[in-house]
Amino acid sequence: MNWFDRLFTRSSRQLARRTSRRSFLNKLGLLTLGGSISTLPLLPIARANPATNPVNRGEPDPNTPEGDIYDCNYWRYCSIDGFIASCCGGTARSCPPGTEMSPVAWVGTCLNPADGKHYIVSYNDCCGKTNCQRCFCHRNEGDKPVYYPSKSNDIDWCMGNQAGIVYNSTVSIVIGVEE
Repeated sequence: MNWFDRLFTRSSRQLARRTSRRSFLNKLGLLTLGGSISTLPLLPIARANPATNPVNRGEPDPNTPEGDIYDCNYWRYCSIDGFIASCCGGTARSCPPGTEMSPVAWVGTCLNPADGKHYIVSYNDCCGKTNCQRCFCHRNEGDKPVYYPSKSNDIDWCMGNQAGIVYNSTVSIVIGVEE
């Protein structure tokens, strides 16, 4: 045997004395899983440029009576957790003045009782310097634990914006309709 073979044999035997097969397989599995998780997207919905993204695809017919946008029982708010943007100076689809919409969001599926259709609704946090503190709603239809980030309404999505910006309110944007 040459020197390389002896070195490899000696180091392999020392490693075998210090570790078990189970320990080795455990570490190998963690390494493999860790590598695969880093390839998955961590944030569910990212709209890099909201101006180029049509946010009103699938909006209900404007002639259909929808309900009161200031009430927690409004159909679009079926999965909301926070202050309603329409009570804070915005609308159901736009953030109040002086705030910016978070580029990441969670989604829910809400039934519009006026037309009987299910709509996919994106809930984007509006981020500003202060909290709105008006019209707080906590509805959890379809809410999942935080390890399903795209379906969890318990995450502060303003973390995707610049430092120092806090949660203000939430908008609910219809992004699709059940066909």
